[in-house]
Amino acid sequence: MGDRWHVEVDRSVCIGSGLCVSSAPGGFRLDTARQSHPARADTDASESLLAAAEGCPVEAIALRLADSGEPVFPPDEG
Repeated sequence: MGDRWHVEVDRSVCIGSGLCVSSAPGGFRLDTARQSHPARADTDASESLLAAAEGCPVEAIALRLADSGEPVFPPDEG
């Protein structure tokens, strides 16, 4: 992919299912309250991160291009 992504988790929406951790090992971690956090805010783009964002049952994960802020997921509907 070659791009760098900025990864955000809306913890007010996160239900702590852990699907992100299993989809992208090393990309996310759950804290003691079972809230997801990105392992690194800015990281290399990867299929596993995209799968984690797409598979989040409450759509709490957002991916943006790190250099421009352009949405990767969810895609800009505008």
